[in-house]
Amino acid sequence: MTSNKNDQPKPDLNTLAVWAGEENKDFWQRSTQVPVVHSVSYGYKDLDTWYEAAIGNETGHIYSRNTNPTVDAFEEKVRQLEGAEACTSFSTGMAAISNTLFALLSPGDRVVSVKDTYGGTNEVFTKFLPRLNIDVTLCDTTDHEMIEQEVAKGCKVLYLETPTNPTLKVVDLERLIRAGHAVSATVVVDNTFATPINTNPVQFGADLVVHSATKFMGGHADALGGVICGSKDLVHQVFHYREITGATLHPMSAYMLLRGLKTLGLRVERQNDNALKIARFLKGHPFVKDVLYPGLESHLHHEIAKKQMRGFGGVLSIILNGDFESVKTFLPRLKYVHLAANLGTVETVAGPPRTTSHVEVTPEQRAALGIPESLIRYSVGIECVDDLIADLSQALDYTSGKLK
Repeated sequence: MTSNKNDQPKPDLNTLAVWAGEENKDFWQRSTQVPVVHSVSYGYKDLDTWYEAAIGNETGHIYSRNTNPTVDAFEEKVRQLEGAEACTSFSTGMAAISNTLFALLSPGDRVVSVKDTYGGTNEVFTKFLPRLNIDVTLCDTTDHEMIEQEVAKGCKVLYLETPTNPTLKVVDLERLIRAGHAVSATVVVDNTFATPINTNPVQFGADLVVHSATKFMGGHADALGGVICGSKDLVHQVFHYREITGATLHPMSAYMLLRGLKTLGLRVERQNDNALKIARFLKGHPFVKDVLYPGLESHLHHEIAKKQMRGFGGVLSIILNGDFESVKTFLPRLKYVHLAANLGTVETVAGPPRTTSHVEVTPEQRAALGIPESLIRYSVGIECVDDLIADLSQALDYTSGKLK
């Protein structure tokens, strides 16, 4: 677990993406890059020093299930990017989410969240937490008054996701975090879609911020990981749960995520620009029923997004005219896209919720969540936007002609 140890002025996010966690220029025999430390254990010459490191009184590593030098550097970079007191990491994004919820909640507790969370998160809320006699209330994501009313009844945790996956709804962080704190709830925010480049929930009072680092942070679809940031006490509570249950980030994955983070600002800036241009193009196409993207002035939560986001993100959702047959015809026609269950990478990635974000739930459950079968989640890459628009145009024209 990495925590803040100085109060120096915060540099620009692009500078932090490159340098944060790597200020020590003498990692190993003057290497300029963070080394991958594969050692499982760390030796000490005397028991007193070993013991002081083991209980945290002295700096040092004991066992890589707990902490690791490469992983520490990754955590410190994310901590600084989010402007948080402390940070700890996990083997996957869902490990970060589930460990956080299980560490904070006990039988008899109540958690309030929104219906539009990622499918895996929704499964934790609807299937696993109730088994432990934890009361779960899921609110209409668009109804802030309803969320506030449910929170006011009392809850241990308020869990938010913004923008949501895959419907791209945006919740008012400042407003809902204030409601959570009014009843002494711990407020957790999934910031995966926004990234630290576009939004820092800690600035609005969030207690914990969670990311699937597999997505935009890594950016190259070659390393799994998850991370949480926030107050030192809360992060340590979740860290202790993780070090005992064992969902540890592998040092090689930490190294690859570190490397990806160095270009996070550049990638996200390009993806923001590409996504907005593509959303505007799609909005005017006759075969597109709707485009879900908070950067569009027509988006239900555009004003909220403008208030709390520096950019609107690299993911949009396309709702085609027709049913799932439209999706099955359209997607294979795309040339510059991976049809895969991932997002946030340098390449464009697309797929329907039934095979990506909400594969775990039934069509009826997806419909109840407001996810039509004709929806496609489109994660924009860093390609030339003109090529992506031309690719989408030809696929839309083909599909509309084929299904007439």
